[in-house]
Amino acid sequence: MKPEPMAAKPIRARRAECLSGAARVPGDKSISHRALMLGALAAGRTRITGLLEGEDVLATGAAMRAMGARIARDGAAWLVDGVGNGCLLEPEAPLDFGNAGTGARLTMGLVGAYDFGATFVGDPSLSKRPMGRVLDPLRLMGCQVAARSGDRLPLTLHGPRTAAPIVYRLPMASAQVKSAVLLAGLNAPGVTTVIEPVATRDHTEKMLIGFGAELSVETDAAGARQIAVVGQGTLGGIADLVVPGDPSSAAFPLVAALIVPGSDVVIENVLLNPTRTGLIETLIEMGASIAIENRRSAGGEEVGDLHVRHSALKGVNVPAERAPSMIDEYPVLAVAAAFAEGETRMQGLGELRVKESDRLAAVAAGLLANGVTHQAGEDWLVVTGRPDGKGMGGGTVATHLDHRIAMSFLVLGLAAERPVTVDDGRMIATSFPEFLSLMTALGGTLDDVSEEGR
Repeated sequence: MKPEPMAAKPIRARRAECLSGAARVPGDKSISHRALMLGALAAGRTRITGLLEGEDVLATGAAMRAMGARIARDGAAWLVDGVGNGCLLEPEAPLDFGNAGTGARLTMGLVGAYDFGATFVGDPSLSKRPMGRVLDPLRLMGCQVAARSGDRLPLTLHGPRTAAPIVYRLPMASAQVKSAVLLAGLNAPGVTTVIEPVATRDHTEKMLIGFGAELSVETDAAGARQIAVVGQGTLGGIADLVVPGDPSSAAFPLVAALIVPGSDVVIENVLLNPTRTGLIETLIEMGASIAIENRRSAGGEEVGDLHVRHSALKGVNVPAERAPSMIDEYPVLAVAAAFAEGETRMQGLGELRVKESDRLAAVAAGLLANGVTHQAGEDWLVVTGRPDGKGMGGGTVATHLDHRIAMSFLVLGLAAERPVTVDDGRMIATSFPEFLSLMTALGGTLDDVSEEGR
């Protein structure tokens, strides 16, 4: 018999008096995925602290175990004993990534150059997401793909006897595609090169160098980055790999503090990599009071504490070229824009159409349900704000199993005139298991309403 599907968990946010105190968000999801993968490929032990223990990252850890790595928790740290580059084992069962798009796509790159078969499966949300942008360069390297129509999960990869190194120019700005090709290149003879016309988050490059890969980055006359990795080298474990706080998770208490009157919040230990700070840059342009304090280095990345106070925001134009540095933050930026004076125009949002949900459509529907004036197109969104929140709220938001849609609209409810309900909050655990407790500790008013009416 099939197990009964789990019941949805609707959550309601009500207008808060103010938010105050200090908070520390979970470890960065992008870095956590890569730390487990490269630790699994390294010869020797990697000790990771600050790892995000969300469902997405744990799914990646399970996949690495299935291919031979030993991964165990040791107090506050995680210990990864790797198999060595080129020595992954063929998994005996399908690799189940749940909702983890980053984990699935990067692992496809990791195994796509191996002469064995690996089957990838995921939850209904992940199974709707296109994988072709990762599979296309893997096919050029000799990988065979058996997939459903549209290159969606479930799918099976079988790498070639010897992978072919390639020079691949990214057709779109995508750190996932870049990373997948570089990871495949680790098991290919010679040099694999990715040409990146628009810079995206560079965690893979930094971590490959940290684990001992021979990698170079050059910028050509046109401004494109050329990233080259030498394959079949030796990777070594890292004795103390520190994962800084996730700026995408920090975005939720950050925006909440800006829009809830009287708020004064410090968000500690946030990653400040310049490829990830587009939201902070945009909010400061909107008039946000955000002070970066205690700048320091952790795990080869710059981190700092964000001191955030309630602010009078104004609408701005957000250029398309900023999208790669804040693509996951547009839903919560739309919430900030709902409380800004005037119009906020966001462009270059096409990538939102192929996230955990069609995020652009989901944001527009959520704004409509809660009385926020807006217009949306194929790759743009314009939000007309109302600083006092009058008339906002009262609606129920369809999350489409998307954690960022759920958290963004719960933030809206903390400052709107009427409560905001999201239809299901279960998937928040994929990236930010502590979200509800953290926001409540700061003074947020969020309630699980799944028991109402039963």
